[in-house]
Amino acid sequence: MVFEGSSAAISHTGKVRSNNQDSGFSGSNLFVVADGMGGHAGGDIASSIAVHHLEGLDHSFPTPAEAERELREAIVDAAHVLVDTVAERPELAGMGTTVSAVLMVDDYAVIAHIGDSRVYLFRDGVFTQITTDHTFVQRLVDSGRITPEEARYHPRRSVLMRVLGDMGTDPEVDAFIMQTQPGDRWLICSDGLCGVVDDAQSAKVLRQDLAPGRTADMLLKLALDAGAPDNVTIVLVDVGGRHPMYSGTATIVGSAATPKGIEVPVARPARTGWFQTGRQAANEPSHFEPAAEYLEELIEEDRRRARRRRVWWIVGFITIVAVIAAGVFAGYAWTQTRYFVGPDDDSVVIYRGIQQDIGPISLSTPFEDTNILLADLPAYQRQAVEQTISARSLSDAEAIVDNLRQGTP
Repeated sequence: MVFEGSSAAISHTGKVRSNNQDSGFSGSNLFVVADGMGGHAGGDIASSIAVHHLEGLDHSFPTPAEAERELREAIVDAAHVLVDTVAERPELAGMGTTVSAVLMVDDYAVIAHIGDSRVYLFRDGVFTQITTDHTFVQRLVDSGRITPEEARYHPRRSVLMRVLGDMGTDPEVDAFIMQTQPGDRWLICSDGLCGVVDDAQSAKVLRQDLAPGRTADMLLKLALDAGAPDNVTIVLVDVGGRHPMYSGTATIVGSAATPKGIEVPVARPARTGWFQTGRQAANEPSHFEPAAEYLEELIEEDRRRARRRRVWWIVGFITIVAVIAAGVFAGYAWTQTRYFVGPDDDSVVIYRGIQQDIGPISLSTPFEDTNILLADLPAYQRQAVEQTISARSLSDAEAIVDNLRQGTP
């Protein structure tokens, strides 16, 4: 049965990089995003090879299980092509690509995934990430060492633990089958979108229920407004007939859409001079597949960072407590230079401190009992003492007491 729905694909270089190493494909049944890596040319070639090797699967399948098997085999075959390409051109060593693919079969979505591009499902107002990133920080999240929010800003967030590349011909691909239903919206994207636009913002756009092309444009604008430090590729698939169908021709975007995207370029020596540099930071590979010993070093580095973070938190806390304590001590010392005259049971007393209290803590103590009875004072003086009389100093307090004595019989 032919998949019934509508789709759109869009790819943009972003605001920092000078070339697009992403590739995307939107066909009648197959939808793919590949995010290439490995330098200025290597990433272009890797993602292009992956997309063009998979596009032959854009047809109907008798069963989802058969579609899953062929999709997995096609991705493994693409890995062989990448290895053979590097064997012919050693200067491309290290190139690789992520692959996130959705193959629609009847009422099912067959999903295959490797890397950190993502597949999302928007159903009944709920936006869900379907694939799991094959990244170092995702392992830290899964083990409870960091939170998902911390992972968004972790310095190693782009380190891939699994990738389709020249590291081997037996990539570990996640593949599974999900039932789909009319009204579903499937989003496949490179980390140029999900790495800078949070899921809540994307869900808000999808919730507007606009046509796939318009929705993809709005998601791209969010990434560009956020700075778009990486290439951005978006493939959006709607299940059902809510929006008009586009032509049956497949849409290919990104590096796979240009002939040079699948050519193996001739290596050119780097030029340097007054106006040229040996390399451009924007074209540095943002992903790589580390060896096992490198992973252990990254884990140990993360532990060191966590220990340093704890030490700084403790030092900061102690510093804040010390500053507060010093302020409290200085404030209390100042109160002990103040005096006032007030009552104590039935007599007049000179107090050291101030009249205010802090909760159960009194900021004054009796300094001298004057032996003047409150009952002996005229009514207006007794009322003044009961309300307390502030003094600028001890001598001032003693002068107030002398005045009170003069008013007693």
